[in-house]
Amino acid sequence: MGSVRKASAWLGLVDDSDDERYYDDDYAEGPEPGDAWVTNPKVRVADEAAQEQGTRIATVTPDGFRDARGIGELFREGVPVIVNLTGMEPNDAKRVVDFAAGLTFGLRGSIERVANRVFLLTPADYKVVSGEPVGRANGGFYNQS
Repeated sequence: MGSVRKASAWLGLVDDSDDERYYDDDYAEGPEPGDAWVTNPKVRVADEAAQEQGTRIATVTPDGFRDARGIGELFREGVPVIVNLTGMEPNDAKRVVDFAAGLTFGLRGSIERVANRVFLLTPADYKVVSGEPVGRANGGFYNQS
């Protein structure tokens, strides 16, 4: 069964049986021919040679909603993604944020705004630590009063 067919069955859009009416033999399993999002200059992955989880962070600057797929594929691989929407039209930016919120909810991750129109998507097994030092928050070491 093709990946599009599987996704449609999972969403409940088509019957889950192997009914050949809906299956097109022209679509092979595996990556699609035009699927070159990793080489897209809008997507940068820190330390692309690293294969272990927890060693990569991706930065994506989409031009439109069509670039949301690259965000989703990186996030599904367990890579934290910084999404910079500053160059997008407001309506498309809202769609990408809605997509990212659904993506993080579905995969039990989190989404956090780090700047105006810049968001951090983190998988479930990551913890975001604030930049505020612990001692400074309580008037710690440098409090000379």
